[in-house]
Amino acid sequence: MQRNRVYNRVFLAVAAVIVLSLAGMGRVSAQEAAVNAFSPYTMYGVGELGTNGNAINKSMGGTGVALRSTQMASLLNPAGYSATLRKSFILEVGLEGNFLKNEQRKYPTLDASNYTTAENAKNSVNIREIAVQFPVAKGLGFGLSLVPYSSVGYKMHTFEQSEDIWGTLGGVMYNYQGDGDLTEVKAGFGWEIFRGFSVGIAAKYYWGYINHNYTTSIYGDYVGSGDFVSANGNDEYAISNFKFQAGLQWNIVANNKRMITLGATYDYGGPLRPKVTQTAYIGDLTQTVVAQEDSRGQMRLPHAVNAGITYQDAKIVTSFDYEYQNWGGANAFYKQDAYSGMSIGYVDTHTYKFGFEYTPNRFDARNYFNRVAYRIGARYGDYYQSFGGAKLNQYAVTAGFAFPLRFMGATTINAGIEFGGRGNLSSVVLPEQNTRIGLIRQRYIKVHLGFSLFGEDYWFVRPKID
Repeated sequence: MQRNRVYNRVFLAVAAVIVLSLAGMGRVSAQEAAVNAFSPYTMYGVGELGTNGNAINKSMGGTGVALRSTQMASLLNPAGYSATLRKSFILEVGLEGNFLKNEQRKYPTLDASNYTTAENAKNSVNIREIAVQFPVAKGLGFGLSLVPYSSVGYKMHTFEQSEDIWGTLGGVMYNYQGDGDLTEVKAGFGWEIFRGFSVGIAAKYYWGYINHNYTTSIYGDYVGSGDFVSANGNDEYAISNFKFQAGLQWNIVANNKRMITLGATYDYGGPLRPKVTQTAYIGDLTQTVVAQEDSRGQMRLPHAVNAGITYQDAKIVTSFDYEYQNWGGANAFYKQDAYSGMSIGYVDTHTYKFGFEYTPNRFDARNYFNRVAYRIGARYGDYYQSFGGAKLNQYAVTAGFAFPLRFMGATTINAGIEFGGRGNLSSVVLPEQNTRIGLIRQRYIKVHLGFSLFGEDYWFVRPKID
């Protein structure tokens, strides 16, 4: 009987993997629908990094390394897999709506007071995470999840300002466009070695496609010879690689009134080695390919350390997390340049997170809103790239709710909202080009909706009739 239950859970997990793989294939074939970013900053590296965790973690500022719960999937720390109760099964699905606005100052001269302001906006809705978690044996749990790691999405253009080009060819427009994403599939085990102390290990598989396109078009053609046609290029990055994560959770205080947990994870980074296919062709009737080259990219994922502490009692959950990623050390040799000549570098990041949850009375059978969990959070840290030597900060404030679907059950709907931003309206002077470039300030609103199903509701227990 017990063996059949285990087989059923394994079957469900395998079925979930198949569904997720098919969903991933759909994302590749329909990149425009899958894009969850809209920013010129995503032109470089692997794009904009997603916020880790489920709707619960995101509503609490992204905390959760030390959050140990029997009612939710542990997406941040594989040691949390061991908290899953016996005869239970957790399935989580999360959606995210992203409303993004970009703002930039454009400077025709070096004068910092002489500028115009450009703005654009973009909205998108996508699936953010799917996770399953179940016990394998006493104190041993298994977890499987699929989440987007990063997203690329931008579309921009610029006109040639050189008088020499204007005088010989006419007007020249450069168009830049890109899309794609990098997906993370994680599977691992968490083991409670002794009461209150758990360790976990997980394998992470990264895959995805990122496309960067550019075109050069001639307008006016003052020479009149008709010899000039548009030049086009496409760089495709195909990524497929494994990484690993290890974690631990330790209940330094655990009794029937409260629990204090320490948690930590270590992510082993290393080279992604994407296959890069660079194609150049001319924009004639047959789109003639003039050059094509295959190579391996140099981008590396960082080694990362996360540490946190969580306090829990019958009404309150409070979490503090710190995250360090050595993007600068891993990619110190890797340099990129923007079209304007601005250098793109990689820097180590430090992020601080705070989360708080309050449930008035989860055992109140009469007043439903006393069983609702109310959450707030915040985080502040660095962006992993610098532009012309200027570093960017990013921040967010969050809030959310958990709506239980039945009394004394763990199946819940988690809703959250996040207000955040990245960068500022400062500028960088490039002496070689004798130009001033304005940085981009991004502000966004994200709405999270998560469904946490099964939990402690024992859907897989066969009823007995006396």
